Amino acid sequence: MKERNQIEAQLHPSHYHVLHKLPPGDSPYVRAKHVQLVDKDPEGAIVLFWKAINAGDRVDSALKDMAVVMKQQDRAEEAIEAIKSFRDRCSKQAQESLDNVLIDLYKKCGRIEEQIQLLKQKLRMIYQGEAFNGKPTKTARSHGKKFQVTVKQETSRILGNLGWAYMQQENYLAAEVVYRKAQIIDPDANKACNLCQCLIKQAHYIEARSVLKEVIQGKLPGSGDPKSRNRVKELLQELESEQLISIASTAIGLNSEDTFLAEGLDQLMSQWTSYRSRRLPIFEEISSFRDQLAC
Repeated sequence: MKERNQIEAQLHPSHYHVLHKLPPGDSPYVRAKHVQLVDKDPEGAIVLFWKAINAGDRVDSALKDMAVVMKQQDRAEEAIEAIKSFRDRCSKQAQESLDNVLIDLYKKCGRIEEQIQLLKQKLRMIYQGEAFNGKPTKTARSHGKKFQVTVKQETSRILGNLGWAYMQQENYLAAEVVYRKAQIIDPDANKACNLCQCLIKQAHYIEARSVLKEVIQGKLPGSGDPKSRNRVKELLQELESEQLISIASTAIGLNSEDTFLAEGLDQLMSQWTSYRSRRLPIFEEISSFRDQLAC
């Protein structure tokens, strides 16, 4: 480590910034990124990001980066309030990116209704031609790599997130509708598995099996991923289990209400049995006393 630091100290400043993926120059924002990426001090970086925002130094990037670091430090609620309070200092071009960060923060905090409303707002922007600042594609970044995202892909991604949010509310019908639309636009294995889950929850087992079959046969992007294969196994087990329960209920002529009543009666009878067993010795004592009086 010491030798590496000595080598880095000899680098030209421009080479040093490239090595650590730092923006050029020396300013509050650059110092915050240095503390975040080089010193690996997230709390220190948050303090410096605040200074950059207050100084008006690259506010778009400073606010977004600070919110991301706060999320990593389990300070998501603070990050939400920071974005809401200071996004008016950011450019119009930065608003869409800040919305994406907010959606992730709402998800982490379990603020599902706010997440849903923001996702719907983003969909309205797409329908009105306002997404990507009116451009057909945008440059996104993942794991340090840049790539192009089309409006079509973004629409499917947002619909997928909206479907997940509805699932957290156990609104499986709404989630099903949204996932079906997402699959028409840009299908993949992950959304297919989520659609299958929604159908299982609604007891639409034949449709669920049909959706899962496409993943098993490798017809959808991502079908061969280990995560997708494991998910398929879990869903197949759940599907088999739910179908067996459904068949058993049908065989004895019970609907969901009948099942509930039957389980309730079982609990009530159990209580009665316990109640009688506790009272029985008293009844025996009274009977014995009555026999003595009769004599």
